Amino acid sequence: MVLGMRLRALREAAGVSFDEAARALHVNPTTVRRMEKAEVGLKLPYVEKLLQTYGTPREEIDAFLALAEEANRPGWWHRFRDVLPEWFSLYVSLEEAAIRIRAYEPHCVPGLLQTEEYARALLRVGFPLAPEEEMDRRVELRMQRQALLDRTDPPPPHLWVVIDEAVLRRPVGGPAVMRTQVDRLIEAIALPNITLQVLPFAAGPHPGMYGPFQIFRFAIPELPDIAYGESLTGAGYIDQRTDVAVYLEALDRMCTQATPVHRTEAFLGAIRKEL
Repeated sequence: MVLGMRLRALREAAGVSFDEAARALHVNPTTVRRMEKAEVGLKLPYVEKLLQTYGTPREEIDAFLALAEEANRPGWWHRFRDVLPEWFSLYVSLEEAAIRIRAYEPHCVPGLLQTEEYARALLRVGFPLAPEEEMDRRVELRMQRQALLDRTDPPPPHLWVVIDEAVLRRPVGGPAVMRTQVDRLIEAIALPNITLQVLPFAAGPHPGMYGPFQIFRFAIPELPDIAYGESLTGAGYIDQRTDVAVYLEALDRMCTQATPVHRTEAFLGAIRKEL
């Protein structure tokens, strides 16, 4: 995404139109647009030809090509292509690159905080006809994603989640699975990079009642915050600053309605005693 933005900046600085850039590559202008929007991989010969067209110095071209080659390298999650939808692959890559992940979840424990048993019970509902081998792969993928919370290089992202009380009241996998899951949440909030709040039923209506969403923030200045939401058949990614600001404002308001951070453990403990 960053390289795409830089390609656009170089093209505009050189005064080259989409049509002129496309003629240099002998492609449709749409191809250039998609490269700049990071909707396709960056073919190194295309990138080199464009940079030459823009009058970029050779040293900068070589450095750009090295970055493009690195950007094209598949992430660890590509091993799970058999169970990872294309629309969710982008989510995992954003998750890996973010320095802060904020989220609201009204239905279930966020994937990064699920136990294996809880994840399996949820996935079994979503994929009732999947063979056990496929189910194992889906659970493995979800567990592998959680490794980013414990990594040291680069530092782990700060995960700040607001969950609805319904998440804790909805039985998934039975009482034993839920008790273990709540224990996992209590352990998680002791980590310095995890903040968890519960939005109790008593809080009444709130700005996030339309559904779950996540907001990713990155260390790279060129990347805007990105909001994400999904449905039964796909997902939506929002990067327009004015639109993302609406999500941020809603989440900030929900944080004020939720239990204070220092009371989360007590809230979870009370729920745990009822299971």
